[in-house]
Amino acid sequence: MEQERQVLMIFPHPDDEAFGVSGTIMKHIDNGTPVTYACLTLGQMGRNLGNPPFATRESLPKIREKELEAACAAMGITDLRKMGYRDKTLEFELQEDLVKMVTELIDELNPSLIISFYPGYSVHPDHEATASAVVEAVRQLDNKPKLHLVAFSHDSLEDLGEPNVVNDITGYEARKLKVLEAHASQTGPMLESLAADTQQAEAAKDMWLKSERFYQYEV
Repeated sequence: MEQERQVLMIFPHPDDEAFGVSGTIMKHIDNGTPVTYACLTLGQMGRNLGNPPFATRESLPKIREKELEAACAAMGITDLRKMGYRDKTLEFELQEDLVKMVTELIDELNPSLIISFYPGYSVHPDHEATASAVVEAVRQLDNKPKLHLVAFSHDSLEDLGEPNVVNDITGYEARKLKVLEAHASQTGPMLESLAADTQQAEAAKDMWLKSERFYQYEV
C-alpha cells in the first residue's frame, strides 16, 4: 500500500466505513498517514431498531453517534468530522452544495487519496449522492487526488470488471472486528453470522477480514 500524504474518507452513514474500508484505514494510520473521516449523517433513519426494540427514532441518532465515535477510536482516527446532514435526505440536497462541501474539505486537507463510494454502484440513494458529489468535486480540480471507490450492487459488477486496488489486511482481522462491533446496533446479524461454525462463515471471514477491494476511479 502506497504511503499517502493525507487520506480523506467520505461516507454518508456511521458504519459505512466499517465493512469494506476499516482495515485499509488502520494500515494507513499505522503507516503514519493522517486520516480524516467526514461522515455526512448520523444514520437517524437506520432500519435496525432491534427485536425487541433497543432504540426509538428519537434515541437512535445518539446511539449511532456514540457508535461512530467508538469505531473511530478503534481505528485510531482522531479527526472525525460530523457534517450534520440528515439521513435519507442527501439525494434531495442540491448537488452543487454537496460538491462545495467536498471541495472545502479538499482545499483544507490537501489529501493525496480520497476513499468513498463508486457512483452508480452503491445502491442506497445517500450513497449515490455522496459518490456523485465526491467525483464531481475532484473532476473540477487541477491537481487531483487519487480516488479509491467502493462498489457493490444488488445485481452485478461484471461491467466494472475486477477491483484494481486490493489491499491485504491480514493481521488486522481482530481490530476490524472491533470496528464492526462498535456499530453493534447495525452489525449484530453480520457478527452473528461470522461467529457461526460453518463453511459459509469461514468464507465470509475470508471475504471481509483478509482483504479490501477498491476501484481506482479516473476523472
